[in-house]
Amino acid sequence: MSTPTTPHSGAPERRPSNWNAANALTVLRIVLVPVFLWLLLRHGGLDVADRWWAFVVFVVAMITDRIDGDVARKYGLITDFGKIADPIADKALTGAAFISLSAIGELWWWVTIVILVREIGITLMRFVVIKYGVMPASKGGKLKTALQALALALMLPPLGGVVYWAGCAVMGAALVVTVVTGIDYVLAARRLVQDSKAEAAVGNARA
Repeated sequence: MSTPTTPHSGAPERRPSNWNAANALTVLRIVLVPVFLWLLLRHGGLDVADRWWAFVVFVVAMITDRIDGDVARKYGLITDFGKIADPIADKALTGAAFISLSAIGELWWWVTIVILVREIGITLMRFVVIKYGVMPASKGGKLKTALQALALALMLPPLGGVVYWAGCAVMGAALVVTVVTGIDYVLAARRLVQDSKAEAAVGNARA
């Protein structure tokens, strides 16, 4: 009878499959984006019931963001696909919410533009530097996502008044964190590229 392979035997550790529960929740979040858009925009944001249903879909989608991360860490299901798809799913959902709220007159367009330029720019940068390594979400990036989600959740329901202005205040904080973390990601990407090139140069020198 052969002895089963263990991590102590020197065999490479088996990587988790991309087909797992955590990644399925990430994909579900992406699928919910067009549903959210349809509910919020089909009557120009004027239908109260549609606004509330759009809010519910948004909240459910954001909850999956928390759950998929917990599941991935608890059961060892962290994959490169998840590291890339998770922030893309977040940006697709929040980006849709930003654009929709601006389109129905609930959020200043300049705020949406600044945030989306940052989000799209950092996403493209991730793909550019992926040959040097995968950049996971930082703690600052997670705070940014949380603030954006809270601000959007406060501005989506047709409540107005104190709730809406509370959303505006949180949005201001989210805007600041979004810009600051964007700069931090650029610096982190630069370090990643430099470190990778330095390691490659040392490897070539030893060859």
